[in-house]
Amino acid sequence: MPRTLRTGSDAGMQRLAADLYGHGSTPVKGDHDRREAAVGGTVVRYCVSADVPIVYT
Repeated sequence: MPRTLRTGSDAGMQRLAADLYGHGSTPVKGDHDRREAAVGGTVVRYCVSADVPIVYT
């Protein structure tokens, strides 16, 4: 990943981590805890868990 894309992605992930349901994220297939968000020029899908956030890239 180019450095500029990586820098933007890292910054976006930090903002997203502060509010896993916010920052423009949307539910995937109607499941409130499965989320998708555009972050720093990339798209991430992740699951929100009460115990552990999991990020799929």
